[in-house]
Amino acid sequence: MTATNATHQTHARGLLRLISPSGAVPEPERIERAERHLLALGFRVQRDTQVLNRVQRFAGTDPQRLQAIHRAARSKARVVLATRGGYGLGRILPRLDYALLAEAMTQREQCWVGHSDFTALQLAVLAQTGAVTYSGPMAAYDFGNEKLDDITVDSFLDALDGSQEAVGFTCDDAPRGLDAAGVLWGGNLCLVASLVGTPYLPRQRGVLFLEDVAEQPYSVERMFTQLLHAGVLQRQKAVVLGAFTEYKLTAHDAGFDLAAAVAWLRVQLKPHGVPVITGLPFGHVRTKLTLPHGARCRLVRDGGEAYLVFAHAHG
Repeated sequence: MTATNATHQTHARGLLRLISPSGAVPEPERIERAERHLLALGFRVQRDTQVLNRVQRFAGTDPQRLQAIHRAARSKARVVLATRGGYGLGRILPRLDYALLAEAMTQREQCWVGHSDFTALQLAVLAQTGAVTYSGPMAAYDFGNEKLDDITVDSFLDALDGSQEAVGFTCDDAPRGLDAAGVLWGGNLCLVASLVGTPYLPRQRGVLFLEDVAEQPYSVERMFTQLLHAGVLQRQKAVVLGAFTEYKLTAHDAGFDLAAAVAWLRVQLKPHGVPVITGLPFGHVRTKLTLPHGARCRLVRDGGEAYLVFAHAHG
C-alpha cells in the first residue's frame, strides 16, 4: 500500500484495540511502530491501559489482564489484537466471561487475533462457546517490524474483511485425492497439549493445525504422544503442521530430528486414516496466514499445492 492510498483509507477499517493478555512487552517501541503501521493500513488504533504493564514476566496481574480482555469485549472495537504471546492466559481461563466473549465475537462480529499463548484463549472460547477467532499476526512480533511482510498483511486484511475464501501453500507430502472437511482448529502445540483433560480443549473432529517454537524434536514428539494417548489426533480428519522453529539439535539426538518425529506420527495415524501434511505458513515466523479458528473448512490437494477452503466469509 502506498502512502497516498493509506491516507485515503485512514480509519476506513474501523477501530482496532490492542491488549496484552499474556506476557509483558519487552520492547515498547515495537508497539509504537505497530501502531503506525496499523494506522497506515486504515485502522483507528486504541491501546488498552494495561498494554505496557509489567508484573514479573506478565503484562500485569491476573485480574488486570482479565479485565483488559473483558474491556475489549465490551468495547466498540472491530478488531482485538494481542500485542504478544509468552505465558499467562492459562492462569485465567476459569475466570473469563465466556458469555460476554461469545456475544462480542458472534453478535457484534469482533475479530480477535493472535497466536502463541493466545491459543489458550482461542481453544477455550471454541470449547465453551463455539465462537470463531483468528489465528494470525500480533502487534509486537509482526506489525512491530520496520518492514511488514506482504503475505502476512494481505492475509490478515482479507480474513478480517471476509474476502479470504481459500488459502494455498506448497505441499509435496499430502496424499493424492486429499479432501478432508471439518472445523479448523489448533494453534500452538504446547498449548493444545496443556489443555488435555480440561474443559478448555475443544472436542472437534476436524482439521487440526499445529506449530511451536523453541521445542526440541523429542519434546514435539512427546506432545504428539500425549495427544495420541488422549485420543485427540485419531479423531481428526487431517493434521496440518506449520513452522517448528528455534531449536538446536545436539550430539545426543544422533540423527533424531523433526522429520523423524513427523515420520513417527504418520506411522501412528496411518491405521486411523488421518493424513499428516506439512508446509502451512503459520507459526513463529514472519510470513504467516491468518486463519479462522473454529470455522468449517475443506482441506484439498491440487497438484503440488494444498488448499484450505472456507465455507463462507468470516469477519
